[in-house]
Amino acid sequence: MPKISVTVDGVTNEDDVEPRQLLVHYLRETLGKTGTLVGCDTSNCGACTVHLDGKAVKSCTVLAVQADGSDVLTIEGLAKDGVLHPMQQAFHEKHALQCGYCTPGMIMASIDFVNTNGKSDPTEQEVREGIEGNLCRCTGYQNIVAAVQYAAKTMSSTGA
Repeated sequence: MPKISVTVDGVTNEDDVEPRQLLVHYLRETLGKTGTLVGCDTSNCGACTVHLDGKAVKSCTVLAVQADGSDVLTIEGLAKDGVLHPMQQAFHEKHALQCGYCTPGMIMASIDFVNTNGKSDPTEQEVREGIEGNLCRCTGYQNIVAAVQYAAKTMSSTGA
C-alpha cells in the first residue's frame, strides 16, 4: 500500500492507503473528518467538497494518493478558536442551512467562489453560476445565494 503524507486542517497525517481509496473516504474513515459528506458518489451533488491546496474539489473524484503532499481544508478546519468563518456565519444568519446535508460542501464551494470571483458584491446570477456544481435538495437556493452575497461583503472587508 502506498504511504501518503497529507496536511488536513493544519495537522500532517501519514498513512498507508489503498491505491483506489477516494479522498472523501480517507478523510471520513481514516481521519474521522465526518463533516465532509458523501452524497452521490458521482460528483454531481458536491456534498463532499473540500479545498485541496486552496481550490475547491469534490473529494469523491480525487484519489487519496493524489493528495499526497497537499494541504486539505475541510469544513471542520474553517472555524478558528471557536469563531466561525464569515461564510459559516452568513449561512447561519441568512437561514441558508436548510436540512444541512449540502451545507458543508456548499460552504466550501462558496468560499472558493468568493475567493475566485474577487467581488465584494457578486450578483445573484454570478453566485448561482459560481455554486452550480453543488446541489441543495431542499431547493433553498434563495437563502444560500443571500448568504454568499452577505459573506462576500464580510470577507472583502475583513480579508478572510
